[in-house]
Amino acid sequence: MSQWNQIQQLEAKFLEQIDQIYDDKFPMEVRHLLAQWIENQDWESAYNNEPMATILLQNLLIKLDEHLDRVSQEKNLLLVHNLKRIRKMLQGKYHNNPVHVAVVVSNCLREERRILASASMPVQGPLEKSLQNNLDSERQRKVEHKASTIKNSTQMTEQDVKYLEDLQEEFDFRYKTMQSIEQNEKNSAAMKQEMLMLQGIFNTLDYRRKEILGKVEQIIKEIEGFVNNMLMEELLDWKRRQQIACIGGPLHSGLDQLQNCFTLLAESLFQIKRQLEKLDELSVKLTYDGDPIALQKPHLLERVNFLLYSLFQSSFIVERQPCMPTHPQRSLVLKTLIQFTVKLRLLIKLPELNYQIRVKATIDKNASTISNRRFVLCGTHVKAMNMDESENGSLSVEFRHLQPKEMKASAGNKGNEGPQMVTEELHSITFETQVCLYGLTIDLETCSLPVVMISNVSQLPNAWASIIWYNLSTKESQNLTFFNNPPSVGLSQILEVLSWQFSSYIGRGLNSDQLGMLAEKLTGQQVIYTEQHISWSKFCKEHLPGKSFTFWVWLEAILELIKKHILPLWIDGCIMGFVSKEKERSLLKDKMPGTFLLRFSESNLGGITFTWVSQSENGEMDFHSVEPYNKGRLTALPFADILRDYKVITEDNVPENPLKYLYPDIPKDTAFGRHYSSQASEVPRPTEGGTTGYVPSVFIPVSKILNDSTDPPSPSDLLPMSPSVYAVLREHLSPTVMETAMSSPYSTD
Repeated sequence: MSQWNQIQQLEAKFLEQIDQIYDDKFPMEVRHLLAQWIENQDWESAYNNEPMATILLQNLLIKLDEHLDRVSQEKNLLLVHNLKRIRKMLQGKYHNNPVHVAVVVSNCLREERRILASASMPVQGPLEKSLQNNLDSERQRKVEHKASTIKNSTQMTEQDVKYLEDLQEEFDFRYKTMQSIEQNEKNSAAMKQEMLMLQGIFNTLDYRRKEILGKVEQIIKEIEGFVNNMLMEELLDWKRRQQIACIGGPLHSGLDQLQNCFTLLAESLFQIKRQLEKLDELSVKLTYDGDPIALQKPHLLERVNFLLYSLFQSSFIVERQPCMPTHPQRSLVLKTLIQFTVKLRLLIKLPELNYQIRVKATIDKNASTISNRRFVLCGTHVKAMNMDESENGSLSVEFRHLQPKEMKASAGNKGNEGPQMVTEELHSITFETQVCLYGLTIDLETCSLPVVMISNVSQLPNAWASIIWYNLSTKESQNLTFFNNPPSVGLSQILEVLSWQFSSYIGRGLNSDQLGMLAEKLTGQQVIYTEQHISWSKFCKEHLPGKSFTFWVWLEAILELIKKHILPLWIDGCIMGFVSKEKERSLLKDKMPGTFLLRFSESNLGGITFTWVSQSENGEMDFHSVEPYNKGRLTALPFADILRDYKVITEDNVPENPLKYLYPDIPKDTAFGRHYSSQASEVPRPTEGGTTGYVPSVFIPVSKILNDSTDPPSPSDLLPMSPSVYAVLREHLSPTVMETAMSSPYSTD
């Protein structure tokens, strides 16, 4: 079943998450129409291959044209209109940057896989539960409703100010008219009546001024309460969701709703500011003892300006954290002299600000003294925010060509920092700008989440561990001295994040049994208490018992192995992976002979092995584990083909494939058939007068079971074998043809 078909069978709450993935960057209509084709393309390989990305974009547009031709014949006017609009949008958006479409589509597919993995988990982890609680749609509706209510109240006050202005003009006209009347006529009954009327208007003016100022003060008070409580809480929740998303968690959303609220409040405050200025004009024309405008306006204006300063400063955010396009799942890890991208956004979207705000990027502006390493940013580090480049018309700017460069330290400042120290150093990228609007000048500054700077890709795994630990442990956006004393983290949270590493990076998360094995690995205990805490040192610095590597290095090597060599098998759920040798035997002991399972090596970095059960002559069950396969051997032969062609030579020199059923009872060819690269025994035959002069050969994996454990092990169980020998082996299973085979004893792993 295609990934898109699986998605359409999800519950409503997961479909809402899918809906948040797709927007104008890549419309859901395209995903739906071209579902199978999209899933069959290698979008990730196009990250760093512009020609390949260009071809993918061209093929995508061609596929859309084919659908357009079809629906045009069906005379579906609405669908034709939408497809034409989408095609034009995609071509315009990605024509000059085809790599970006590869990044966008790949991210969408990866997020789909994460949501599918989350939906298959029986229980949500504590982090995801808290994030879902914070994403309460009812609460968000209340926030948006409150912002709209404040905006409506401000509009009503505008009408009151207009009425007051008209009333004062009437008072001014009557007053000046009365002043122009001759002195002898001022004592007439009509004039006395006019004076009473004038006094009434004056009293109304005074009352209206007080009433409007009271309303303005009430609105300001509501805005203060709304900003300090509900709005800032929503913004902090979004920032926390962004932190978690950076380390593989659920996609963060809700920014457009926040932008709507920030914009409505800013518009309301500017409107109140204009109302106060209008009241000031009215006061200049007519003032008197006890004039409420003269008494209250300065303080109210001061509060409005303070709110505007605060609102603008809070609205300047990092929408997308720094990330190298070459490693899209490893954000916040930057390599020297490699470009990275970062996107800023102002949540106050006012047309007057389009192209008027220039943002400057710097690194280590407020550098701490814990490191002697200093960096500068090369490339375009000053750009203007605009509403034209973003998909949804937000006021934003994206830096795409920044490169960090390490400054050479003077002889007196050279530090003696090993690789671990480097990956625990945190740095900060600062963004500065200035807003000039309606007489206000506001300096804005925001920072990225802490980044780790590396100079060699070999430092990437430990650097990524640092990013995980920081963003899992703290909500602080800036604590560059965090690793001076890193806190411990609850085991249940660590396990949840580890599952995210698999779902976000390779498309399938971990189940409770797999997480249980990792918990045992981390704690060294078979009885796991999820309330216990794990230290940073235990996670990333201390070697596993009896091993020469840490827990994290072991896990990262497995991630890379899956990603590069056995991804389809992992996605299909063929690999149990994380299971101890003890658990392995308990699972297999009651199964039919020939039942096997696949697990990751605990002693070899980036290794995978398989264990099967057989029955001895005395009826006892025997377990056999083959020497782990690593990336070198899996590069030579696909793992599915190894499982299909694997042979064992017993003491009788009779070769056979012992692998019959994938645990628990799935026939091997049913489980792996679609992953075989060719048909079994498909061996090319040498042609007469062949151009190469060589007899073709194939690789087949062979092991030999020996009772005498003193026989020396051979280095490999992959051997080249000529087609004629291979044919004899298959047809007759003759012992004489196996003398060319290389034996490989069973690993104790």
